Amino acid sequence: MKKKQDEAGRVDIYARITDRIVADLEKGVKPWMQPWSAANASGRITRPLRHNGEPYSGMNVLLLWSEAIARGFSSPIWMTFKQAVELGAHVRKGESGATVVFASRFKKTEGDGDGGEVERDIPFMRAYTVFNVEQIDGLPERYHALAEPVLDPVARIAHADRFFAQTGAVIRHGGTKAFFAPDTDTIQMPPFEAFQDAASFVAVLSHEATHWTAPAHRVGRDLSRYHKDRSERAREELVAELGSCFLCADLGIVPELEPREDHASYLDSWLKVLSGDRKAIFQAAAHAQRAVAFLHGLQPAVVEEREAA
Repeated sequence: MKKKQDEAGRVDIYARITDRIVADLEKGVKPWMQPWSAANASGRITRPLRHNGEPYSGMNVLLLWSEAIARGFSSPIWMTFKQAVELGAHVRKGESGATVVFASRFKKTEGDGDGGEVERDIPFMRAYTVFNVEQIDGLPERYHALAEPVLDPVARIAHADRFFAQTGAVIRHGGTKAFFAPDTDTIQMPPFEAFQDAASFVAVLSHEATHWTAPAHRVGRDLSRYHKDRSERAREELVAELGSCFLCADLGIVPELEPREDHASYLDSWLKVLSGDRKAIFQAAAHAQRAVAFLHGLQPAVVEEREAA
């Protein structure tokens, strides 16, 4: 009985979170787009952060950005009830927390077809609750102090330029479309002047750089059916969309907020994928996280030091 309850709970995590994201998409809202004006008010453009300053990764970035949007939090810092207590603080009465998840495994013994038994590791998701520091009283002042921007806007763009140059990706400029060409292993970008600002250029390049990580000699996402199967294309575009948002946050760049020409069609395709597969958004976030980690891994260690979430 306990096993069935655990399995039902695991299914509920996938279904509950996917249903929430689908509801946002049905309103035309991409829940992974952080309200950067609010982030700027707190002095930083970043991923959500743990109580010790480590950034969250993968699916939890989406969950906490979505929660911040829905509830108007400007601070990126989150912690558990216990962590707040250990800091001498307390969550205000009546406050409700946000759900975050982590991967776990359990062992399952099955027959191997020859009369023997084989033990398999079964991956699944566990959930726990965190609170934004704006819901907590009594925290040390450092949790509420405005952070100094790491770089000014011009320096951020220069830093982003160096970041992409150090990946070794071949980036060509010209034409009117941005895309990754697997056959030539190149990224094609419109001229810089075609973008409304430098941040938009970086956001689109981040998207294409996420596609660039797909080949087997990098992270290994299969793009063979990208042009043949609308569902596969939608899944890969979702990976690139999330990868761009993660990477822009890491680089301190405001992601592209102007709707793309294909915005409506992508929303529709993502809705179809997510509605038919409750694990699709989790898989996309995991692929995006691996892609961005790969790009960070190409940076010189002395220059680029990233904490793993």
